[in-house]
Amino acid sequence: MARKRYTPEEIIQHLRTAEIEQSKGLTQAEAARKVGITPITLSRWKSEFGGLRVDQAKRLKELEQEASRLRKIVSDQALDILILKEVSKGNF
Repeated sequence: MARKRYTPEEIIQHLRTAEIEQSKGLTQAEAARKVGITPITLSRWKSEFGGLRVDQAKRLKELEQEASRLRKIVSDQALDILILKEVSKGNF
């Protein structure tokens, strides 16, 4: 079964809907099912997006993507440096 990717806006909307359902007296599992997600996903989203506004959530995702890209660049450079050190030793 293919995974559905939710945008930060959709995630925050689902969290708000689940909060409303829980305030009406439903359990967290029932609220999650009513929103269309699993209770585990709801818990994970609450820990990640709990008190964020939509613009903050968008910025968070952008920063995570940028950090991932930068980590990849640094690891590639570190690998290049190691290769050059090995070649300069002449032990290949």
